[in-house]
Amino acid sequence: MTARASRAAKAPKNRPGEDPATRRRVAPGTVRRIFPYILQHRRTVALLLLVTVVDAVITATSPLILKMIVDDGILAGNSGTVIRLCLLVAGLALVDAAALYTQAWCSGRAGEGLVLDLRTQVFAHVQRQPIAFFTHTPTGALVSRLNTDVVQARQAVTTLLSQSVSTVLTLVLVLGAMFYLSWQITAVALVLIPLFMLPVRLIVRRLQRLIREGMQLDAEMGSLMNERFNVAGAMLVKLYGNAEEESALFGGKAKRIRDIVVAQVVQGRAIAVTVSVITAMFTALVYGLGGTLVINGTLQIGTLVALITLLLRLYEPVNQLTTVQTSAMTALVSFDRVFEVLDLEPLITEAPHAHTLTTTTPPDITFTDVTFHYPTTTRTTLASLRATTPHPDQPTTPTLHNLTFHAPAGKLTAIVGPSGAGKTTLTHLIPRLYDPTHGTIHIAGHNTRHLTLQSLRDTIGVVTQDAHLFHDTLRANLQYAQPHATDHDLTQACKKALIWDTVTQLPHGLDTIVGDRGHRLSGGEKQRISLARLLLKTPPLVILDEATAHLDTETEAAIQDTLRTTLKNTTTLVIAHRLSTIREADHILVLANGTVQEAGTHQQLLTNQNLYATLYNTQFAHQDS
Repeated sequence: MTARASRAAKAPKNRPGEDPATRRRVAPGTVRRIFPYILQHRRTVALLLLVTVVDAVITATSPLILKMIVDDGILAGNSGTVIRLCLLVAGLALVDAAALYTQAWCSGRAGEGLVLDLRTQVFAHVQRQPIAFFTHTPTGALVSRLNTDVVQARQAVTTLLSQSVSTVLTLVLVLGAMFYLSWQITAVALVLIPLFMLPVRLIVRRLQRLIREGMQLDAEMGSLMNERFNVAGAMLVKLYGNAEEESALFGGKAKRIRDIVVAQVVQGRAIAVTVSVITAMFTALVYGLGGTLVINGTLQIGTLVALITLLLRLYEPVNQLTTVQTSAMTALVSFDRVFEVLDLEPLITEAPHAHTLTTTTPPDITFTDVTFHYPTTTRTTLASLRATTPHPDQPTTPTLHNLTFHAPAGKLTAIVGPSGAGKTTLTHLIPRLYDPTHGTIHIAGHNTRHLTLQSLRDTIGVVTQDAHLFHDTLRANLQYAQPHATDHDLTQACKKALIWDTVTQLPHGLDTIVGDRGHRLSGGEKQRISLARLLLKTPPLVILDEATAHLDTETEAAIQDTLRTTLKNTTTLVIAHRLSTIREADHILVLANGTVQEAGTHQQLLTNQNLYATLYNTQFAHQDS
């Protein structure tokens, strides 16, 4: 059984209208999976435990020194003993201060190390997910896993590890000291200790659900802000005048988070109040019982003072145990949510013995009986990463159906067809952004499933209609294709893409920040930057998905001339929308309903008087003028 199936089997049943992601319990074995991360910082953790032990020993022994000061010093009239013991108390205080300082350093070092390990591992794992994962997963939900959940998981090493060890050790040492001083009073203390734990057991299960629901809502708020605060989202909100509705939506989620946090605080405070009342009542009992024993001569005054001090130090760790459970639950839920992402296996993986595609010459492309369905939501992402619970996945009709064709090496193959024919989907299958449901794809005679992903994608260069640029400098966006490109290389690529004149007019040239998704540039400018990036990569196989759609006719014609020369020795697939491109193609594929209806040259297809001729008359003929 897979990790995902195991989680689903153990999840409790949901009430109508309730998000199942908030009902799921922490998966068994979560604690065991945490230890390898802790062991990576074993030296720091060992030092943390050592100084924690020192602190616990000092906490338990200080009241015994107080007993000796009273009984052996003050009541015995021995000032020398009092002075020596007071100096010992001061020395222990300095040692304890050093231990606490070291504890804080070790806790921070190990905790932040754990955060680094988890963040890098989750980021790398998410990068391995297919495009389908990102189309079904809100960005804010992923960011929440890398930020909020990972930071909360840090408590397992920082607060919990030191606090739990300190609490248990202090409890044992204090009880030992109390037994040494008076077994009667200690026996009464042990009888009442379970009263402290009862309130926690009553609320810990509900608290887990509140914590998980709060994290889920926090992720939804992150997704909402991520979508509304980028340029395109903000513009859409303003153009449609929906600012008030957006504020109401955000406010509703924020209010629910407020209610959850208030419920957590109230329940945590209820535990503290209950423990405080029990402590006060038992302290009064010890005062009465201890005082009676002193009057009867069974106990010394110093022993009673030490017992009362130890009693207070006994219930402090017991009280901490109640809060530790709350912190532990938060940390466990956070780890569980992080492990949930790490357990999601990518749909696109390399074969065990995948080999490297080493061709330096233009490769040919062959599709054989390729059928493709877009993967369902449940196959590609997690319920807890979705902002809403979707309807059950229904079988979909194939986007591509028994698609078979051959694109010759070193030639220009144009792909035409009506909207929705599957043209872009076809190009996504070549670099394995998706895998065919059935059938095979070969590049240079190699099945793409048997190639390493890195070598396959190094061989392919793609320019899409909606060119994406990172919020960085123009130089960084260009060097994304070729990190070692020199200024001369960048300049030549920009000149070939007819964007260099625009670059020279920018405030800082190549070092100008292009804005979120390149929003400071026009659509045509972004496409030309994307073309320059492609020219820097110089791959033997190029895919152009309406890469000049945002350009005016004159600029497009000039770029077509450049590409014709630059890409002469490459295999090129072009989703074409301009007649000039189609005419110059060595081979034309006509797609409709997910399959190849016709194939040939421009003149051949016009002569056939079938679908291509219809497309020509309705879409392309007016471009002749």
